[in-house]
Amino acid sequence: MTMTSIAPVKRTSKLPKVNAKRVLDLVLTGLILLAIWPVLAIVAGLVALTSRGPVFFVQTRVGRYGEPFRMLKFRSMYRDAETRRAQLVQHSERDGVCFKMRKDPRVTPVGRFIRRWSLDELPQLINVLRGDMSLVGPRPALPQEVAAYSAKAHGRHSVLPGITGLWQVSGRADVSFDEMIALDLAYARQVSVLTDIQIMFRTFQAVWGGRGAY
Repeated sequence: MTMTSIAPVKRTSKLPKVNAKRVLDLVLTGLILLAIWPVLAIVAGLVALTSRGPVFFVQTRVGRYGEPFRMLKFRSMYRDAETRRAQLVQHSERDGVCFKMRKDPRVTPVGRFIRRWSLDELPQLINVLRGDMSLVGPRPALPQEVAAYSAKAHGRHSVLPGITGLWQVSGRADVSFDEMIALDLAYARQVSVLTDIQIMFRTFQAVWGGRGAY
């Protein structure tokens, strides 16, 4: 499947909001990386020592304006996870095109722990520094998922994808696909630094509560 099947999103000229958001991303990401580098090292060591395969999982996702980028995560699954996905799609516990399974057999024991506390997402701070992602925004989807989107759903690509967002603080995988799209579109219509800060604070509560973390 090629990226040509992804509908383009019209670029806007809201430069003041984008610039302020970018400054917030760079400053906070730099501070976070300085503060958590020991955690990054420990998680990397656990992943490397407990299952065969690379420490990082690199996957093509769809970003702003439908452009593809390589998203980073700590590997939380066994090496053959991608090849086994097709066998498990029918067992998805979430409506819509996004695959989610509460007891996914592809996830390693360490992977379950780092997913529960969202530690697998931390390498995406590098994506934020690169400009592929923002700290806050819609979660970047897989190309094959985006190819099945309705025209309305492509509106979520008018902003940078994020590590956290309204979907994550509203229940993550427990939120239906249609609800996720509605939340993402609502966020895209009112992007602001204040909204991002509010979502970041709510993210800590969501991670601690663990709702939808699988």
